[in-house]
Amino acid sequence: MQASRNLGLFPLLAPQEIEDFRVQYGRRTLARLKQEVQASEANGKVIFTGHRGCGKSTLLYELNILMQKQQHFVALFSIADMVEMSDVNHINILYAIALTLLSKASKSGVSIPEPTKEQLLNWFITTKSETYTDQFKQEVGAGGDLLSFLSAKLKKEDTFREEIKITFERRVSELTNMIDRIAAAIQVATKKEVLVIIDDLDKLDLSVVEAIYRDNINALFSPNIRIVFTIPISVVREPRLLATLQSFCQIVLLSVTKFYPQDQAHLPNGKAIAENVEILQKILAKRIPQDLIDPNVMQQLVLLSGGVLRELIRLGQECCRECMLELELEPDQPDLVINTDILDSAVKTLRNQFARSLGSELYDLLVKIYAGFTPPDARSPEFLELLHGLYVLEYENDDLWYDLHPFVTDLLQRKKLLTP
Repeated sequence: MQASRNLGLFPLLAPQEIEDFRVQYGRRTLARLKQEVQASEANGKVIFTGHRGCGKSTLLYELNILMQKQQHFVALFSIADMVEMSDVNHINILYAIALTLLSKASKSGVSIPEPTKEQLLNWFITTKSETYTDQFKQEVGAGGDLLSFLSAKLKKEDTFREEIKITFERRVSELTNMIDRIAAAIQVATKKEVLVIIDDLDKLDLSVVEAIYRDNINALFSPNIRIVFTIPISVVREPRLLATLQSFCQIVLLSVTKFYPQDQAHLPNGKAIAENVEILQKILAKRIPQDLIDPNVMQQLVLLSGGVLRELIRLGQECCRECMLELELEPDQPDLVINTDILDSAVKTLRNQFARSLGSELYDLLVKIYAGFTPPDARSPEFLELLHGLYVLEYENDDLWYDLHPFVTDLLQRKKLLTP
C-alpha cells in the first residue's frame, strides 16, 4: 500500500518529496533551461518541450527554485490549476498570468503602492457584463479575497471564461499592458526580475495547442517579461509551427531516456545502455522497497517504460494494484512480491488501454515506423497524434530516431504484424 502511495507522488513538486524520492535526472537539460532563461532578453520567451510524462514538471519546479536564488521573482503555475483544460485559449492564458502574478505578489507580502494596487484590482473587476462587474464589487465590498474568487471562477465557470474572452479578445494589448504593469510594480518593490513559468500546456489536446501557438503567438508572447512555456513534442515536429516558434524564442528539449542504441533496439539480445537503465531503476527503488519486488523483474519493468518516467510510474502502480487484488482474493500470501506473473497482468491491463484508443487503420503506419525507425511522413497528422499519445517515442543519437512504445510493440506482435 505504501509503495503505491509513493508511486502516486509524480511529478515531484514539494521540497520534501524531492528530498525523499529525487534521483539525479535531466541535469544537463535543467542547466540548459536555466542558461536560456538567463541569457534571454528581459522580455525573452523559452519553450520547454518533451514527451508527456518525461519529467518536465519536476525540472520546472527545480528551475523555479534555482531562479529564485538568482534574484528572480518567480510565478510558477499549472494551467490545469487555473483553467478547465478543454477551454484553454490565449486570452485566458494571459489573464491567468496577470492573476497569478498579482496573487503571488500579495501572498509574498510584496509592497505595491495602494493607488497602483487599487487600479489593478479595478481592472480585474471590469468586464463587458455589468452583472459580473457588480458581483465582483460586492465581493470586494464584503471584504472577500477577490483574487481567490476570480481564480475559482476562471477554473470552474465556463460562462466567466467566455466573459473574459469577449471582454479582451479585441483588447489583447490591454491584457498585456496590465501584465507589464503588475510586473513593473513587483520589480520596483522587490528589485528582482520577473519570471513566469507555465506548466502543463503540453497536456492540452493537439488541436488546441496548435491553435494557441500557431494563430495567436504574437499575442501570447507580447508581455514584456520572461516566460517559460511548455509545449508537446509533437507540435515542435510540425515544420511550419516549428519555424514560427524558432523565430520568436529558444526551444529546449527534454529527451526520453534511451535504453538502447538504435542498432541494438530490435535485436533479441540487444545490449542495453546500463547507465540509463540504472537511473530509472534507482527512481523505482526509491518508491518500491527491494523486498517487495523480484530483482529479476525490476529491470524488465524499467525497460517496458520505454524510458518515459510517467510510464515507469504507471506500470509500477499497476503492479501494486495487482498485488493488492491478489491479497484481497487470497489474504494468506505473506511472501507475495511483484513477480513475473504480477508484471504480466499489469502489462496486459496497460497494453489493452493502448489498444482501446488505437484504431487498426494506424497499424500499417506503426509497422513502417518500427521497420525504419522513422515515419514515412513526419508532418502527417496521424504521426503527430501517435507521437502526442506516446504510441511512438522519439530518441536521440547524433540524429533523431523513433520507436514504438514497448506496449505497442507487444500489441502488434500479438496481432502477428511484427515478429518477436
